[in-house]
Amino acid sequence: QVQLVESGGGLVQPGGSLRLSCAAAGSIFSINAMGWYRQPPGKQRELVAIITRSSTSNYADSVKGRFTISLDNAKNTVYLQMNSLQPEDTAVYYCNGDLAHDRNLKFYRYWGQGTQVTVSS
Repeated sequence: QVQLVESGGGLVQPGGSLRLSCAAAGSIFSINAMGWYRQPPGKQRELVAIITRSSTSNYADSVKGRFTISLDNAKNTVYLQMNSLQPEDTAVYYCNGDLAHDRNLKFYRYWGQGTQVTVSS
């Protein structure tokens, strides 16, 4: 069994910064990729950023230049550094991971429970 546990959300003023963390715990043999999604109030969940095991990353246009995703393979932890936050970044942020449990390298997708980020003055 695998759990993804997010932390680091909270209330921040416009222009501020937050760093989200997501630690994957349990029976993990390999990580293919991990990512961050967000769901603004009343809207659908959307991709924020993803990163592969080899550290190739992609970002939504709305966060390019402001957010940075990173992956610590040794700790099975993905981070999202968010700078220059704006009210439109307000959302519940979810991490996910494509993880394999053994040498068969069959990957399964897991989701965290989400952490609230609120950008407001």
